[in-house]
Amino acid sequence: MHLPKILTPLATAAVLAAATPLALAQSALPVSAPLEARSAAGASGDEVLREMQQAFRRGDRGRLALLLPSARNHPLEPWAAYWELRARLQDAQSEEVQVFLQRWAGTYQEDRLRNDWLRQLGQRRDWARFAELHPSFRMGDDREVSCYATTIDHLRGTLPATGVQDMLGHWQAQRDADDGCTHAAGELFSARQLPALEVWRKARLSAEANRQRATRDAVAIAAPDVSNLVADLYANPAKFLGSRVAAPTRQRQELVVLALIRLAAKDPDNAAALLESKWGVQLSPEERHWTWGVIGKQAALRLSPSAMEHFNKVAKDSDLSDDLLTWKVRAALRAGDWKAVHRSINAMSPNMREDSTWTYWKARSLLADRPGDEDRAQARVLLGNIAGTSGFYEQLALEDLGQRITVPPAPAPLTAQEKAAARANPSLARGLYAISMGLRSEGVREWNYATNLHTPGGMGERELLAAADLACEREVWDRCINTSERTKSVADYRQRFPMPFQKAVVAHSQGVGLDPAYVYGLIRQESRFIMDARSGVGASGLMQVMPATARWTAKKIGMTGFTADQINDRDTNITIGTAYLKLALDDFAGSMPMAAAAYNAGPGRPRSWRNGPVLDAAIWAENVPFSETRDYVKKVLANTTNYAAILTGQPQSLKSRLGTVGPREPVAPEPNKDLP
Repeated sequence: MHLPKILTPLATAAVLAAATPLALAQSALPVSAPLEARSAAGASGDEVLREMQQAFRRGDRGRLALLLPSARNHPLEPWAAYWELRARLQDAQSEEVQVFLQRWAGTYQEDRLRNDWLRQLGQRRDWARFAELHPSFRMGDDREVSCYATTIDHLRGTLPATGVQDMLGHWQAQRDADDGCTHAAGELFSARQLPALEVWRKARLSAEANRQRATRDAVAIAAPDVSNLVADLYANPAKFLGSRVAAPTRQRQELVVLALIRLAAKDPDNAAALLESKWGVQLSPEERHWTWGVIGKQAALRLSPSAMEHFNKVAKDSDLSDDLLTWKVRAALRAGDWKAVHRSINAMSPNMREDSTWTYWKARSLLADRPGDEDRAQARVLLGNIAGTSGFYEQLALEDLGQRITVPPAPAPLTAQEKAAARANPSLARGLYAISMGLRSEGVREWNYATNLHTPGGMGERELLAAADLACEREVWDRCINTSERTKSVADYRQRFPMPFQKAVVAHSQGVGLDPAYVYGLIRQESRFIMDARSGVGASGLMQVMPATARWTAKKIGMTGFTADQINDRDTNITIGTAYLKLALDDFAGSMPMAAAAYNAGPGRPRSWRNGPVLDAAIWAENVPFSETRDYVKKVLANTTNYAAILTGQPQSLKSRLGTVGPREPVAPEPNKDLP
């Protein structure tokens, strides 16, 4: 990535100074001054910000206080001020917070600190100050803060009709233990406004997610006298179940359910045997159905043929959570049980049923097993509701309706005024500046706040296109793509599917016999074209190559003198990434879905996942056990189809790139066991 293309700090300062009196310009040099012309003071200021970021991550309050004066008048001064106060917020006075909120009014940092302070006030049960401050919280995206607000409404007697259900949604969506939603749930349960079943369901969800504290907190609300037993059932669920002969009360029954859930995570067959032989008759139908659903899910995650046997013991699908129902659908797809697919999707919540994944498979279930005219008509309506070019199931629906994937018409060109408004937006400018100086996390958050959260509902469509255009112009491709993808009524494919480094990507792809569209589809998903992208597991560069994989591939293709520090070099990364992808594609006999899965999860896993029945590759992809890899495969293939439409100018087919997936043919060459 070329930093001068992003935005010079001096240009940013000029934008910020023009846009808001709160951010002062850093230098008198003109906006067009190149990066090399940055003044010594400006470079020093950038270094101060970098050092403050590191001090904030270390929790070094003293260093932050010492450096703060040196950040004055820097374009990113709001970040410096935020870090310094946030690091000591627990000990800060309300007056200090108010001064900060007034000083940086309208900025991301103001609302971020308001969010942090609201959490502090909630934890202190300072409801008066919380209620005074909460209406000004623009982002409104913090579940815990929303739960604190529910508590206040409850205490005031102003809880809206949907208040309990809204709180429950926030609480159940929280994987980890929290204070806000747990406290609100306790208050509502004590007031008999929250049913015990919903509290126990939260405990079950937490047990399935292996969150012991969250499980214990939920049990402590519904049954405080037995909450101490949660540690025992986590430590050894089989021993916990084996040491008990009966569950005479509702509380004891629910503890058995929790223990069976924990056991199923490690040994679903044993959990099934215990439920069948001992505990099933002692549980309520709802408890029994839920537990069979969890065991079915665990079997489905292992691609076991027994998954549907377990799910078929659920007599009432509406007793299952949406997550369990999605796994029942996946298992039914793998088993070819289209009636179970249809029933399970119908049992989902309305919001889940409207997701394109389940809309598509419901339509397919209607078209299976000798459909009638009414079934076909309903299926066409469902497919028509989601058909489009944007995603995997949207493209499949379009093809099922007899159409191909083409590039949609471009929106009307942006006006000079629309482009100027994007350039003058202080949060967008600060975001670009932060990214340019290496503070990517802060820059992305600032940018996303400007596009999604600063105003209710986020930017309008034309504003989004203008913001995306600015990011594209500066070659900040991830913000370009993600911002453009937020538009609903129009789609600018120049923004959504950019093709930087086209000459290099096409040449390297064709040089090893790969479709450049496939390579572009993979890079878009891997790194969003960020040259210095680095994953949490150490993968680097455009094609996110792991160091060990890079060394192996370099040796395999005869690249002499390769060293690990070359991974972020553009041409080297593309050379190694395309070579490895070609080796993976050949190893899986040209299957793009399996090669994509291998690129993401390593080749050993898709070799295992392919065993079993021969499946439509869309069904195979939907049954990939890892959520990241499942999403990755679908996005890479949808990206590939769109890039092919752009590169060739011709209508394209996703289905032609999918095919089927099944066990390796006996006559096929042995897999390359050395492929990392």
